[in-house]
Amino acid sequence: MNTDLVRAIREKRLIEFTYKSSAVRIAEPHDYGIQNGIERLLAFQLSESRTRAERGWRDLHRADIRNLRVLELRFAGSRGDSSQKHRTWDVLFARVS
Repeated sequence: MNTDLVRAIREKRLIEFTYKSSAVRIAEPHDYGIQNGIERLLAFQLSESRTRAERGWRDLHRADIRNLRVLELRFAGSRGDSSQKHRTWDVLFARVS
């Protein structure tokens, strides 16, 4: 378990990281746990430096996240609504409220 991710979720702080490639991403971490035996992060991506990918939800393998930094900037909290179903996790380390 990555304690920086847990802290970022609990404190509602943005994270900056590289994923698979060298592109830097900034995202709101929302759910972090184990799903189907794989450590994963569900995050809402705000930016990606190389391709200018659209904002939106990303399901990320934790093993492919590099150079993780918890930023001082905060986000409001959950982007879900009460009718939205959460994912099923084998183990849930943290979920944004």
